[in-house]
Amino acid sequence: MKKRTGIAILGAVALLMAGAASAASYQVDPVHSQVGFAVQHLVISEVHGVFKEFSGTVGYDGSDPATLKVNGQVKVASIDTRNEKRDEHLRSKDFFDVAQFPAATFASTGALKRGNQVVLLGKFTLHGVTKDVEVPVKISGPIKDPWGKMRLGIKATATLNRQDYGVKWSQKLDSGGLVVADEVEVNLNVEAVQP
Repeated sequence: MKKRTGIAILGAVALLMAGAASAASYQVDPVHSQVGFAVQHLVISEVHGVFKEFSGTVGYDGSDPATLKVNGQVKVASIDTRNEKRDEHLRSKDFFDVAQFPAATFASTGALKRGNQVVLLGKFTLHGVTKDVEVPVKISGPIKDPWGKMRLGIKATATLNRQDYGVKWSQKLDSGGLVVADEVEVNLNVEAVQP
């Protein structure tokens, strides 16, 4: 009886290891990827921006969303809203305080299929604060590019409340509302390639 139990356990471990081994590893291709955001300004419009410097890895077996793993890092000082004066303010202690908190990171803890949607679960760290987040993602590929390398696309949009991460600066308008809204829409368009 003990021998059969041991064989069953070894078999289960082998299956788990085979599943883990089948998940391919990819590196984020920064030339074909973008980390962007949008935030409401003066209640009447939106300011859009990007982070120019980022890196990350993706693991995916090509068929099962539960195998999706994403880890990424953004250099917050690389923020670009097409206005240097505003960007310097965003880098200051009023907002991101890049001298003390130079990076924002994401580390996935799992993925699941919810209806027709794939949801990536993970821990997002910004401004020294880490919170659990759920991010709906769209996976494209994998495909083989003209140079023989496998590539994968991931697109995601998530809304974060910057106050949750201690990024608190704003001013109230006489007419109501804020100069800079609390909710920020984050847009990820990632292309990853097997090294």
